[in-house]
Amino acid sequence: MTDLILGIETSCDETAAAVVESSKLIRSSIVSSQVQLHERFGGVVPEIASRAHVDLIVPVVAEALVASGVEGDEIEAVAATSGPGLVGSLLVGVSAAKALAMVWDVPFIAVNHLEAHLYASFLEDPDLQLPLVFLLVSGGHTLLVLMEEQGKYRVLGSTLDDAAGEAFDKVARYLGLGYPGGPAIDNLALGGDRSAFQYPRSLVQENPATLPDDRKFAFSFSGLKTAVVNHVRSNPDVATEDVVASFQEAVVDALVTKLKWALESTGVEAACLGGGVAANSRLRERFLEVCDSAGVKGCLPSRAMCTDNAAMVAAAGYWRLKKMGPSPLNTGVDPNLGLV
Repeated sequence: MTDLILGIETSCDETAAAVVESSKLIRSSIVSSQVQLHERFGGVVPEIASRAHVDLIVPVVAEALVASGVEGDEIEAVAATSGPGLVGSLLVGVSAAKALAMVWDVPFIAVNHLEAHLYASFLEDPDLQLPLVFLLVSGGHTLLVLMEEQGKYRVLGSTLDDAAGEAFDKVARYLGLGYPGGPAIDNLALGGDRSAFQYPRSLVQENPATLPDDRKFAFSFSGLKTAVVNHVRSNPDVATEDVVASFQEAVVDALVTKLKWALESTGVEAACLGGGVAANSRLRERFLEVCDSAGVKGCLPSRAMCTDNAAMVAAAGYWRLKKMGPSPLNTGVDPNLGLV
């Protein structure tokens, strides 16, 4: 079985490359962020992101190889994110991965970005036992996933509108807190009163037994975002710290309540948190509280493994290659790729 895999991640605004051994040992992990390029626009500009990836992909891959102490001809497979994400950004990473795979005459593996986030947990806790529930929270996705075995997933619920990270960014932008909004709100909320305002928690105030199956584990954040904006517009002198602390608490309440219901429904013995929003300090705290209360193991990856990186792509690629074999070299990218 292939041991040394080069992973490449370019789905959004991070250019990343990593070398991972046996899906467990991170030999190197290099991430080049484009935050400074996009912050003046208040969000990621796809054209700027893809052009930056073109400039950065070669030096980032070269740095990952040097840092790993591995020569190119020792790499046994190349994995790259093929979706979901920004189509121009995805094309840069996939094209680079295919070229390297052909030069080194090794398998190419197309990796689902959402699946990669699931495997981030296994990099830091390789002894995790399946099945388990994943709460995957990012700027583009909010999912509850039952991972039944390697490569086999069942989506229990997802967002009906905005993703949690998207709500963070939109509220931060309205309040003039800058980009990215998640870290800005997380830091400012530390000085606020999270019980100052009772913003709505959509789909979590009802008795879960009364909700239809397609709503029981679903999320909704657009109404919360609108409620915050309307509140601040009507009360311009309100303390921003209290607003963001209360908003953050409403988001976290919705996330961990649905996680609690999922743990009760599935009876699994472990839960994992993943995705960029998993770096939020309040969510990490509440996640562990819910897991402890439910008597299940809570797996909390480091913040570096929560945000986009290529080590998770390499780890997911290892298992995808083992289970399904290499991807054809004519495999394209899919900006709207789903998990299942």
